[in-house]
Amino acid sequence: MRRSDSKCGRGASAAVALVLAAACGFAPWGFTAPATAALRVVDDRGRTIELARPAQRVISLLPSTTETVCELDACERLVGTDRSSNWPASVKALPKLGGLEDAQIERIVSLKPDVVFAATSTRALDRLDALGVKVLALEPKTFADTRRVLETVAVVLGKPGAGDALWQRVEGRIDKAAGRVPSALRGERIYFEVSSSLYAAGESSFIGELLKRLALGNIVPAALGPFPRLNPEFVVRAQPDLIFASTRNLTDMAKRPGWGALRALRDQRHCGFSSDVYEVLVRPGPRLAEAAEIIADCLVALEPRRMPTEQRRSGPGRSPTSVASFSSARTEHSAPARPPHASGASRPPQGQPPWRAVP
Repeated sequence: MRRSDSKCGRGASAAVALVLAAACGFAPWGFTAPATAALRVVDDRGRTIELARPAQRVISLLPSTTETVCELDACERLVGTDRSSNWPASVKALPKLGGLEDAQIERIVSLKPDVVFAATSTRALDRLDALGVKVLALEPKTFADTRRVLETVAVVLGKPGAGDALWQRVEGRIDKAAGRVPSALRGERIYFEVSSSLYAAGESSFIGELLKRLALGNIVPAALGPFPRLNPEFVVRAQPDLIFASTRNLTDMAKRPGWGALRALRDQRHCGFSSDVYEVLVRPGPRLAEAAEIIADCLVALEPRRMPTEQRRSGPGRSPTSVASFSSARTEHSAPARPPHASGASRPPQGQPPWRAVP
């Protein structure tokens, strides 16, 4: 994941190019580009979007890009967001313009944005294109995608290089969080449930990559894709060591056919997260570092009561008195109704842990 390339060399995104190479501070043929030079970016549909100048009026229909704009110190340029964007708190006061399925086209046009950030799956893309709105469709599914999107947004805002710098800060914090993961829990295989309809985070997703950076395993192989929908029997056969999900989903899991055989459920070896915290975990943006810290916090809380591996995996015949309790990470949560990139949330109040003890 880590790269040592400079942002003007191999590490620069292949999908982002400033006219006259302004991003790297030089231009071909010895010509120095003026500060107001036009710019050109390519979105995840492969479409080239040209802007005469850095965007001053921005609409974000993705919570992760809303957060990215603000982390790049351009929050004041936002003139509207999707309904799920709610961090930082200041964006809650902005006009809410729908979501993936019901973006409010007329309102978007009336706000006269220089650019609209949206998911590639947003239904309104073709209509907005036809109306002449400059739409940048972005779909971060992996760490590499996330880094690319951060820099793409930075370029559109006239801040080339700022996205790469932000990513380096994110990676530094992830490394520190990884250092806090208890050695006894390293390598544990995780089932990370994205929704109650059994969509899960696979190894190739940004969530899966984050788990790997934290020295954790994943029961969902990369071959199944970033966020596959699983057969319930797949999870039972896989017998994950730990389960990450919402408390609501965790409560219901034991009622699913055959899931009572999951030792992680019987032994309460799981991390459950409140809705606002869970949304931090499933947004592929600048708060991935915070997501790493949240997971590390939960693992630290679980570690003192960890059951020896040989006992934990010895099967259903052991005595109930041998079952370890790992309920300290359970909280309330409402599962996202759509893929991770579309969900939204903010961190709990300062000083309040993202998990709380359950009696």
